[in-house]
Amino acid sequence: MTKLGGMKHGHGHSHQCGCGKQRLPTAVPHAIPRRSGFAFIQLVSRFAIDVLVKCWALCSTGLLAVLLFYWLYGGWVASIVVWISIFGIFYNYQDYLLYYPEVPKSSRLLVQSPQGWNIPFESLFIKARDGTRLHALFLKQPEGLAANAPTVLFLHGNAGNIGHRLVNAVALYAAVSVNVLLLEYRGYGKSDGSPTETGLYLDAEAAVDFLYSRTDINQRKIVVFGRSLGGAVGVHLATHSIFRDRIFAVILENTFTSIPHMATIIFSMKRILKWVPVWMYKNQFLSIQKIGQCSRPTLFVSGLADQLIPPYMMQLMFQESGSVYKRMCTFPTGTHNETWQCEGYCDVIRRFLQEVSQAHGLEDSDGIDHEHTIIDI
Repeated sequence: MTKLGGMKHGHGHSHQCGCGKQRLPTAVPHAIPRRSGFAFIQLVSRFAIDVLVKCWALCSTGLLAVLLFYWLYGGWVASIVVWISIFGIFYNYQDYLLYYPEVPKSSRLLVQSPQGWNIPFESLFIKARDGTRLHALFLKQPEGLAANAPTVLFLHGNAGNIGHRLVNAVALYAAVSVNVLLLEYRGYGKSDGSPTETGLYLDAEAAVDFLYSRTDINQRKIVVFGRSLGGAVGVHLATHSIFRDRIFAVILENTFTSIPHMATIIFSMKRILKWVPVWMYKNQFLSIQKIGQCSRPTLFVSGLADQLIPPYMMQLMFQESGSVYKRMCTFPTGTHNETWQCEGYCDVIRRFLQEVSQAHGLEDSDGIDHEHTIIDI
């Protein structure tokens, strides 16, 4: 593997943005220091208390069932029931570990409006295929520009609501001259339902259907942008047999390879988790297994100061991507949620979309070689 500045994979290029000569790790970094036994006990105790607080009714019912089975059938049957119950609780509790729609606390009550920015917008609701009502904000370029501008579907992370991403979205709207649809997943903000992996996929599909039904935008320029958890949802769209053909380009920022992989990073029980089969994870988001099927032009944006998702995961995603139009841009000071604040961020996205438009003949080519699908940013 060569240095980041000159890395090539297929027809894709890796490009370094910002100052300083930085490299992404070429392999998994040194293992996270093991926590002490006391820290492990704290983790398990916190897990047990959270389960009791959030699922007290289920736990009470389970305890009564165990006692009943013990009285009727003996200890071995009760033991089986206990282990099945523990697995069921662990399986369903995973949602609480991944999705944080109530962080900050007012996130389910207050969603900031774009009204203060004095730009055209729509606050609307769309329905997913299973009938779940989803809230969204649509930032539309002024009349005369909106019809030809790219439209970005903004897929957010695992906490908060779309109002918390408005400053970022408005920056893209102004600096890149794009329309922006901010989708609020089920269970987040003003949307109905509860978040699940399958549910988030349905939400994103509904958003693409909604954009594809509009006649006031260019349906050939739908761009999927996903940050963190949103990146995994974006990979689903980009590799779906139906929706991938509706996507003009993909932008993935600070996203992960898979939930099972992330579990070994976040938790100290790394050796144990390595042996946990994938089917035991309720939410899997196996992006690293899907990205090879992505043929859409893709920009990978990685903040090297990300303390939540290791930057080497973005490198792995870039390497495994099946797109011949792919670029990686790294920002040495970019953190997990604030990479968009780095100097040159919007310029990178604007140039990427311009090059893709030129290569597809949607703008003047200006010398772009259509036979060699290479984009330099």
